[in-house]
Amino acid sequence: MIPDALADRLRVQPPTLYTPEPVSSECLVVSHETVSETYRRLVLLAPDIASRALAGQFVMVTVPGDQRVLLPRPMAIHRRRPAEGTIELIYGEVGRGTRLLSDAPANSHMLITGPLGRGYEIPDTEGPLLLMGRGIGICAFMTVAEDAAHAGISTTAVLSARTAKRVIGQSDGNELGIRSLPVHDEDGSSQIVALESRLLADFAANAPRAIFVCGSSRLALLASHLGERWGSAVQVSLEAHMACGIGYCHGCAAPTRTDPASEGPLVCVDGPVFDVSAFTA
Repeated sequence: MIPDALADRLRVQPPTLYTPEPVSSECLVVSHETVSETYRRLVLLAPDIASRALAGQFVMVTVPGDQRVLLPRPMAIHRRRPAEGTIELIYGEVGRGTRLLSDAPANSHMLITGPLGRGYEIPDTEGPLLLMGRGIGICAFMTVAEDAAHAGISTTAVLSARTAKRVIGQSDGNELGIRSLPVHDEDGSSQIVALESRLLADFAANAPRAIFVCGSSRLALLASHLGERWGSAVQVSLEAHMACGIGYCHGCAAPTRTDPASEGPLVCVDGPVFDVSAFTA
């Protein structure tokens, strides 16, 4: 749930000059493996998506198999590897659909639609980037780290989880050459007060140009306050249940304040990434 204090400040991003057209195709499962006690990594051969997906976009995954699962599942594109023509998705087994999805073996095929949605946009200003994610939300911004690494932008990623074993994204950070800050509940390092103090000290000399966040309303609120303090842009990726992912069903209304007489923005097409305006007195 997005707290009221944050919902009041969510804004649809300004129009963009380019959004890639989505495609639907039967994609080869290159590999499908467990990456932690709760998550699985799915690597798909999807060259059209890998070459065109923007940071923070997602795909809709139709669960294969004999047991009928009516609705596809939205999943953030965790990594893009255009040279190999692959994309990587990381997901947790949380319901019937994802449990059935976990049975899909390598060399099988599944229907994928994407890339979808409005993603993150790195501001054309000076300064490093700060990424903050909790649990599976970390997967929504690793493509930002890819773009930042390509552009030579210094990047720090806060990787938060309930336990040390559930922290994901460290191997990706090592590969991309970004600074990872794994924090978790077991030792209290994920507590907002402790994390805020650590980040204020780390960025005292050079504030981030932007903060990108996903997976936790507490982290989103922290990002909003830090953004106000530093004068940094703040973008948050929202998670939502979706039936179509392309705006037809109008079932994923964004939790923003809107005119009751008109329909508000949708997470799937107006997001999943939204701007967060600064807190004001």
